Amino acid sequence: MANTTTEAASEAAGHAAEAAGHAAESAGMPQLDFATFPNQIFWLVVALIVIYFILSRIALPRIGGIIADRQSTITNDLAAAEDLKAKAEEAEKAYNQALIDARAEANKIVAEARSEIQKDLDKATAKADAEIAAKAAESAKRIEEIRANAAKDVAEVAKSAAGDIVAAFGAKADAKTVTAAITERLKG
Repeated sequence: MANTTTEAASEAAGHAAEAAGHAAESAGMPQLDFATFPNQIFWLVVALIVIYFILSRIALPRIGGIIADRQSTITNDLAAAEDLKAKAEEAEKAYNQALIDARAEANKIVAEARSEIQKDLDKATAKADAEIAAKAAESAKRIEEIRANAAKDVAEVAKSAAGDIVAAFGAKADAKTVTAAITERLKG
């Protein structure tokens, strides 16, 4: 048993020395060891071919489908937006036309209302003028009556006063003479 342990130890030491010898020969990065380049290039080519097939068969068709779907969605949305824009422009034109029509109708209604008001105003003015003329004629008639009455009253007061004045001087006045003198004086 001691032999087996010694043999195993000597064998392990031999492997360690061999590994140390390899380490001394290829000190540095294993990727830059020229002895492993053909193996690395082979696996690089295999990895690139696998990545190419995965991308070309699976990923790129899916991405292409998604891009095509997006493009069709964008195209449909743009077409719908154009339709909505055209409808909005038509609605705006219809709104503007309705606004113009409403303004014209409002102006027409205002003109008719003004015409009716002017007619009513003319009628009321004519009626008021007729009433004023009637009242003015009535007032003129009353004024004439008042003047006539006032002239009569003045004549009566003047006759009475003249008779009193003549009597105050001590003379007797004849009523016919006083009336004739007062009438002549009032005429002129």
